[in-house]
Amino acid sequence: MNQNTDNLVATTDLTSLRSILLKLFIDLAYQEGDFTLSSGQKSTYYINGKQVTLNAQGALAIGRLILAMLPEDTSAVAGLTLGADPIVSAVSVVSAYENRPIPALIIRKQAKGHGTQAYIEGPTLPTGAKVVVLEDVVTTGNSALQAVERLQAAGYTVKDVISLVDRQQGGAELYGNAGLNFQAIFSITDFQEAKRNQ
Repeated sequence: MNQNTDNLVATTDLTSLRSILLKLFIDLAYQEGDFTLSSGQKSTYYINGKQVTLNAQGALAIGRLILAMLPEDTSAVAGLTLGADPIVSAVSVVSAYENRPIPALIIRKQAKGHGTQAYIEGPTLPTGAKVVVLEDVVTTGNSALQAVERLQAAGYTVKDVISLVDRQQGGAELYGNAGLNFQAIFSITDFQEAKRNQ
């Protein structure tokens, strides 16, 4: 990115910011070909979200966009390690700059084997605190649902899941059946159209 684009990420309106983020994903993270996903499924495309979420401008754009999507009463953002770690961190940092500080929680896949043996890392919130689960790429939806279940078991209220990308392979339906609101910044069709129009 050049200096003009770098400044835009910090200051532009959210619609333009979404376009900038889409270009980052197409340039850095989206590939077409033959791939095997972590689920074992075959796919004709692959999205390496960390190429964008760990990019300074990508993280800033993601933080600004997701912060604007959060319900007003959000107490914290959380996600399953590792994909969600940079996303929850970006949203938390941006929230501090926006005078709306929202802490980040990271959900372990396995309880740590020492100390408190906790599944959830981050500040302890009051029982019933409203936590929004964040995810990078949703396929079946199981990863974020695991985070939701861990948070609920800890006494938190979770009603919303927000993802960067929806692969449109059942995740939205899974969340709907679990009584969760689901939003994604992009669908896979956004990526495919942007790639065709390059």
